[in-house]
Amino acid sequence: MPRSFRQAVFIAAALNLLYFGIEFSVAIAIGSVSLFADSIDFLEDASVNFLILAAFGWSVRNRARLGMALAGILLIPGLATLWTAGQKFLHFQAPSPLPLTLTGAGALAVNFFCALMLARFRHHGGSLARAAFLSARNDVIANLAIIAAGLITALIPSPWPDLVVGLGIAAMNADAAREVFTVAKKEHAEAKA
Repeated sequence: MPRSFRQAVFIAAALNLLYFGIEFSVAIAIGSVSLFADSIDFLEDASVNFLILAAFGWSVRNRARLGMALAGILLIPGLATLWTAGQKFLHFQAPSPLPLTLTGAGALAVNFFCALMLARFRHHGGSLARAAFLSARNDVIANLAIIAAGLITALIPSPWPDLVVGLGIAAMNADAAREVFTVAKKEHAEAKA
């Protein structure tokens, strides 16, 4: 893997870890399912990127095994989101739209920057590079949806936009996990051959 990819992964990991703290704090303060899901996703992305950095010296076969494990890690935010959504039904009230929208916009800036950095490596670094890119790309889409949920909530105070976006983030992570697992499984089979 080129040194430039390692640098991009390290920067993405550091930014994700930093913004996790910010977004998690706001999510808890305003009771937002979508921000909670996205904050856990930031933590997961930081973990994935730090694992990718650790695996650079490994054989193709071991990197493929890690890629399959990362597919499982990509499911964690979805499970946390389902739990948070269940809690939201017990305390059914809309989150504050301004912090929801502004925090989503900050997350969008971080993830868009990370996706741009990682996009050029997505087809050349195997399942690990694919996992890093898909995480950032999916997060950009999720952040646009969070901003939309905030704007809708400002017009029509309801917990539904936040809940729908949070559950959408969970579904997107499940699809990314499937894609990373498929690529990693293929790499593992090719490495064995």
